[in-house]
Amino acid sequence: MSESLTVETPRGPAAVRVTGPTGPALSLLVLGHGAGGGIDAPDLTAVHDAAVAAGVRVALVTQPYRVAGRRAPAPAGQLDEAWTAVIGALRVPGMPLIVGGRSSGARVACRTAPTAQAAGVLALAFPLHPPGKPEKTRVGELPSALPTLVISGERDPFGVPEPAGPVEVLIRPGAVHDLRKGVTETADLAVGWLRRNGWAR
Repeated sequence: MSESLTVETPRGPAAVRVTGPTGPALSLLVLGHGAGGGIDAPDLTAVHDAAVAAGVRVALVTQPYRVAGRRAPAPAGQLDEAWTAVIGALRVPGMPLIVGGRSSGARVACRTAPTAQAAGVLALAFPLHPPGKPEKTRVGELPSALPTLVISGERDPFGVPEPAGPVEVLIRPGAVHDLRKGVTETADLAVGWLRRNGWAR
């Protein structure tokens, strides 16, 4: 069963769609969208559906700039501020919180995960660097002390991080940044990771 919420943040209202599983939820997974996209991206939809079926409460968050009708993303600090406010509103005491998203949403989740006291991070198509600019690496945004799963396309022009410490990296053969190729397999990999950590059935 899904419900739509509006969460007031310091950067304007965010829109949230929350779907609960049949029976008690083992964890709460909060996912954000890419810079110019929305929560209806194929990989987000597939992960949402598979996680709910596996006993996870899933929230899909639309950032305030998108709610306001803008496509250009807000600055990183504003994205993080709005996201943190949403997490505070959605958190369920005693329930493991996993944060994540695709592309820009994955970066926001990674940057804010320690402050949000998340149990883990699910990063779909984490953009390691701008296309053609590998020197501008964002590897420092990946959590260094939290279980983190990065799922990237083999041919992603934004680059693919290397696994390190608690960061696991899974490559989708033939896929690019949008991860549209093999979305069912991508969702299976995500739910498999949730299960290994005790966050899904």
